[in-house]
Amino acid sequence: MANIIEMPKLSDTMTTGTLVKWLKKEGDAVKTGDMLAEVETDKATMELESFFDGTLLKIFAPAGAQVALGAPLAAIGKPGEKVDAPAPAKAPPAPPAKSDEKPAPADQEKSGTTPTAKTEAQAQPAKAAPAADRPAATPAPAAPTAAAAPGERVRISPLARKLAADKSIDPARVTGTGPGGRIVRADVLAAEKSGSAKLGAAAPARSAAAPAARGGIDPWPWRSVLDQTPLPADSTVALSNMRATIARRLVESKTSIPHFYLEIEVDAAPLTALRNQLNLGLGARGVKLSVNDFVLKASAAALRAVPKVNAAWDQAGIKFLSAIHVSFAVAIEDGLITPVIRDTDKKSVVDLSREAKDLGKRAKEKKLAPAEFTGGTFCVSNLGMMGIERFSAIINPPNAAILAVGTTVRKPVVQDDAIVIGERMALTLSCDHRVVDGALGAQFLNAVKAHLEQPALLLL
Repeated sequence: MANIIEMPKLSDTMTTGTLVKWLKKEGDAVKTGDMLAEVETDKATMELESFFDGTLLKIFAPAGAQVALGAPLAAIGKPGEKVDAPAPAKAPPAPPAKSDEKPAPADQEKSGTTPTAKTEAQAQPAKAAPAADRPAATPAPAAPTAAAAPGERVRISPLARKLAADKSIDPARVTGTGPGGRIVRADVLAAEKSGSAKLGAAAPARSAAAPAARGGIDPWPWRSVLDQTPLPADSTVALSNMRATIARRLVESKTSIPHFYLEIEVDAAPLTALRNQLNLGLGARGVKLSVNDFVLKASAAALRAVPKVNAAWDQAGIKFLSAIHVSFAVAIEDGLITPVIRDTDKKSVVDLSREAKDLGKRAKEKKLAPAEFTGGTFCVSNLGMMGIERFSAIINPPNAAILAVGTTVRKPVVQDDAIVIGERMALTLSCDHRVVDGALGAQFLNAVKAHLEQPALLLL
C-alpha cells in the first residue's frame, strides 16, 4: 500500500504551506532522506524530506498551491502501483469561542514573527484532522498579475528571487502567476526565455522624480505629489502565510496584553566615538559594529542587572527565565521576523555583531531554522537606520517587554550650564503591566541607558 506524504507542521504557527517547487517528479525513485519539495511557511522556505523508500507515484499538489496542514501532497509506493488522492470530506465546524475562554498560552516558540511598529498576533493552530477529513490541496488562482509598476513592492518567492538574480532578470518586469500574483520560479524562467525582463534592457518610461523603492518602501513618498505618478487600480491581494500570522499575533498582543510605555533619552556621543574607533581598528579583520550590536549587548546586560524583566506572563503566575535570549526585528518581504541570539549576555559585542549579521541575512532569504527564530526572552526593535527618532513597539508574546530604538539625533543640549551640540538617542520600553510595573521598567531602562553611555564596559 502506498505511503501518503502530507503537509507537515514546519513551524509552530503554521496552518498552511505554499508548495514552491517539486524537486522530484512522478516516476522518480526516492529513498529516506531525499528532499522532495520546497515549502514556504509563514516564516521560512524549507525542504520537505521523504521518510519512505520507493517510487514517487503521484503528486497531489502542484507547484504554487497553498496546502492545508495535514493535507496530502504526494504518494510513494512500489513501481506501477495505482494510487488516488484521499477523498476530501468537509471538516467539522469549529466550536464557537467562549467569552471566558482564555487565549492560548504564548510559549517561547511564538516569538518567531515579531512585533515592532507593526506586530503580529497569532492563534494556536488546530491539530491535524484524520486523513479522511483533510481538505485537498487548493491551488492558487491561475490568473496572472501584471508586472509591478515603478516603486511598487514586488511579490516574489525567495527561490524565484535567487533565480532572478542568477539570471540577471529584473523581478519588477516579470508577470507573476503564483498565489496572489506572486512571482514563482516558472515566471522567471519564462521571462528569461522571452528576454524582455533582462537587467539593462529598455524599461518603461518613468518620471525622473520618482525614486527607486528600497525593500518595497519608498523613502520619499511626498515625491508622488510632485510627479503625479498615477495610483494603482483598486485591488485585493491574498494574504500570504506570514502576513496572516502577523495579523493574528497583532490582535492577540494588543487585545490581551495591558501595554504601558516608558521613554528615556541616551547620550549617544560616547557610543558613537567608541564605535568609530573600533570600526577603524577592526575594519581590516572584516568587523563593522553597528549601533544595534551595542543595544543588544546593553539590553542583555540590563536583563542581568534587572532579571525580573526577563520574564513571561503565565496563567499560573509570572514565569521568570534563567537564560537571556535577545531577539531583534528584521524586515523581510511581506512581513518581519525576529531571529534570536541565545545566551546574549555571555557573548562579546564582536560575536553578537557577526551572529546578528548572519541571522539577519538568512532571515531575509527565509533560510532560518525554526530554532533560530523562536525562544526569545526579550526583543529589540530598531528603526533608527530608517530615520525614525522615536516610536512605541508592540510586545512580542510571551515576552514581558520590547525595546524600541530610534535614530541618533544631533541637537542642542545643556552641558555644564552651557548649550552645546549633543547626540541623543531615544529608547522606548513597552511593558506588560501584568509582569512589569512602572518602577521596575524604569529601573531596567536606566540600566540600558547606563551601559550605552559607558559603552567601554560592554567590551569587558
